[in-house]
Amino acid sequence: MASTSALSLKFEQLKVALQSQFSNLDPRNPVVWPALPRYGLFLAVTVVVVVALWFLWLSGEDDILTEARNKEVTLREEYKTKLAKAINLDALLKQREQVLQYVTQLEKQLPSKAEMDALLSDINQAGLGRSLQFELFRPGQVVVRDYYAELPIAIKVTGRYHDMGSFAADIAQLSRIVTLNNVAVTPAGKDGKDGGNLAMDATAKTFRYLDKDEVAAQRKAPGGKK
Repeated sequence: MASTSALSLKFEQLKVALQSQFSNLDPRNPVVWPALPRYGLFLAVTVVVVVALWFLWLSGEDDILTEARNKEVTLREEYKTKLAKAINLDALLKQREQVLQYVTQLEKQLPSKAEMDALLSDINQAGLGRSLQFELFRPGQVVVRDYYAELPIAIKVTGRYHDMGSFAADIAQLSRIVTLNNVAVTPAGKDGKDGGNLAMDATAKTFRYLDKDEVAAQRKAPGGKK
């Protein structure tokens, strides 16, 4: 019993001592506090600061992690696209070669400026070869496009219906590109009395590629192709 009473007495004394250290504390001057509350305050402030810094650091790391994940998705898509191109590279190269050959073939069907007179003569001969009579053959103003020039030719021929059809077919068979536009066929002669002959009015358009000087002029023009 004596030892239990002594232990209780010591506990009460310790309790009183602790309470005395936390009583009458000046919140404006923690420096003069007793050791226990002073170190307790220091520990509490330290814990709060560490916890705040920890959450701030985690928040920044979470943003970095999210950005990295988004970047990973983008890189995976780019990888798939490049992989597909790499797998189909041979087929794409063959397709490119075919396109270049086709473009070259089309360019060969466009006469140069020096060949235009010969082409006009071919159109005229195509009509004469089908026994058609030219009433009008008038080249118009050259229209320069981005990569080619267009020459309209107003024509009027008279002759038989089947000869006109053959003439149109001959025009389509020329080595150079020539198109017939705005075609109108009417009876020939006054009051349509000319032995069954017809008159055909049309605009023939032929095209040629631009020479180096014309291409340079097009590029220098406002809004020209670079």
